Amino acid sequence: MNAVHPAKLRVAVVGAGYVASHHLAALKRLDFVELVGICDTNLEAAEALARRFGIGQVASDLAGLAAARPQVVHVLTPPASHATLAMQALDMGCGVLVEKPMADSVAECEAMIEKARERGLILGVNHSDLLDPVVMRALEAVRAGRIGEVISVDILRSSEYPAYAGGRLPAQVAQGSYPFRDLGVHGLYTLEAFLGPLSDLRVDFQASGRDPDLQFDEWQARVSGERGYGRMLLSWNARPMESRLVVRGSAGIIEVDRFLQIVRIHRVLPGPKFIGIVLNTVLSAMADCFRVPWNVLRFATGLLKPSPGIQKGAADFAIAARDNSKPPFDGAAALRVIALLEPACAEPDRLRRDAIESRYAPLPPADVLVTGAAGFLGRALVKALRARGQTVRVLLRKPNADHANDAGVQTVIGNLGDPRSVDHAVAGCGVVYHVGAAMRGSPRDFEAGTVWGTRNVVEACTRHATRRLVYVSSMSVFDHAGRDPAATMTETSAYEPHPEWRGAYTQTKLTAERLVLEAIRDRALPAVILRPGQIFGPGAEKVTPNAVIGLAGRWVAVGDGAMSLPLVFVDDVVDALLLAAEAPAALGKVFNIVDTTVVSQQQYLQRAQRKLGDELRVVRVPTGLFMALGFGVELLGKVLRRDVPLTRYRVRSLRPLANFDTRAAREELGWTPRVGSARGLERTFGTAD
Repeated sequence: MNAVHPAKLRVAVVGAGYVASHHLAALKRLDFVELVGICDTNLEAAEALARRFGIGQVASDLAGLAAARPQVVHVLTPPASHATLAMQALDMGCGVLVEKPMADSVAECEAMIEKARERGLILGVNHSDLLDPVVMRALEAVRAGRIGEVISVDILRSSEYPAYAGGRLPAQVAQGSYPFRDLGVHGLYTLEAFLGPLSDLRVDFQASGRDPDLQFDEWQARVSGERGYGRMLLSWNARPMESRLVVRGSAGIIEVDRFLQIVRIHRVLPGPKFIGIVLNTVLSAMADCFRVPWNVLRFATGLLKPSPGIQKGAADFAIAARDNSKPPFDGAAALRVIALLEPACAEPDRLRRDAIESRYAPLPPADVLVTGAAGFLGRALVKALRARGQTVRVLLRKPNADHANDAGVQTVIGNLGDPRSVDHAVAGCGVVYHVGAAMRGSPRDFEAGTVWGTRNVVEACTRHATRRLVYVSSMSVFDHAGRDPAATMTETSAYEPHPEWRGAYTQTKLTAERLVLEAIRDRALPAVILRPGQIFGPGAEKVTPNAVIGLAGRWVAVGDGAMSLPLVFVDDVVDALLLAAEAPAALGKVFNIVDTTVVSQQQYLQRAQRKLGDELRVVRVPTGLFMALGFGVELLGKVLRRDVPLTRYRVRSLRPLANFDTRAAREELGWTPRVGSARGLERTFGTAD
């Protein structure tokens, strides 16, 4: 390898995800390292890390960092891109550290190794679990003979992935073997470290169906080692989360808890077998009473770093690059693991690829498309459309039994965030009812289901010249906290001025509505926007009304209960949707869909309690007390530097909207409530006393 002895080692990072923050934190602590650049296709994420770690140059790709003259590049992107990026960095004359796995195939690994050899550059992979302090202690105990000869090693790991945020399908969604490539690689090199060279790898995988975006989410693996037998159990469903390593020997057992950073060694003790078992358990329990709080304190004070193995791997590689020495784990170490991994991944990859492609089989034309057809409003709309004899296409994340036996309903499986799925669903449909949106989950769920979903629908409707798009927006786009309670609410009332203070639902619904309005204005999109009030009806009895929060199995009602609710019965919303698809005067306009009949929060809760009985527990909290609670949670968030779910602004925004003027819906859409709130409440909760 060529010597790298600059005054400062110039390091650039490719990728701005979770792992990048740990690499950058480790490198920032090294006085001989200068962080010169970071790139990611998500420029916003790269810029955020650049500000946090004081990195001068940001780019969307590695070529954009050439001017920063890096000498070492850390490749921290999804595995499918590792080989391409590593080869590019080597061609730039940079040493390369690649996060695990080094590449997806043996051929790619061999090409990377050969390129590094030709150029005389350092190439390493971050097998970070072997640098975790507790795993290192377990290895030292085995080498010291503290448990005799190793018999077997078990690895148990549960995990979760960030939600798909929309756009091109990432590897975790598109690649069947992704979970095993991601965590199985850790297990294989760890088993190799304890058991010696591995052979005869057997892998089983299952699909639980819990997450449509992660097909194979349960994995088991068995492998033979030179010194014993290894097993892995990887789950994306088992809770509570765990990351444990169990090494069984002829004279003892080592248990490693990587989350708690604890090593327990149970040795064969002299005396009766039962007494030894009891003593080992009691002594470990007593030690845990001190070790667990101590580790929590170390973590809170920064003495114990998060993901310590990742950080140590990044730092050790930098030292090796500076000193022109061998990296902790070189290409040969990576190649041994990939040689086992690649054959095991072929079948799940094929199955997932076939499953995705099967979604795009040609479809006959349909009268309408309904997104969000599995939801409360979507189901009611599909039912009404079928009653009118229309052929209906639905876009669902997973198959729904409600439509399985109806020949008049075509089902497309896909994610609203995926442009290809939405385009396939829209093609050949005369009218599109875009009802779907994210209702819960992480910010990434809302970004995919609401923002990307609406963007994809607008683009597909434009591309396929859809006759009309009917978009279901939300009352959450209005200013709640700052409005005058006595002022009349119309379609032109003020938007929420601080959507980021309200949360992901308001943020994304406002962004989505603006996307549709812009397409109407700039691209002549034939669309109508409806903003329903609080939709209720049979099947939604357990949905909390405005100014009520579901918390710990209770409905927490804020305020005195006299406030009026902006209700609208589900069948009346369906009527509005059907009118919006046909009414000539409605084209290009926005309508608030609310029944102006006055129903107070207290009246609604009383009706719900009569129907649900002991199943519904209501706790009323004065607004002032809830404001004080919001203030306390705000302060806690500032101390912890975390976003919090409750603030004073959110408490003020709980106040329901009222005083609606619905003339536009009556005169231009031709809509008035056919059922109305009074009869709707009877259908939902029964007659009032």
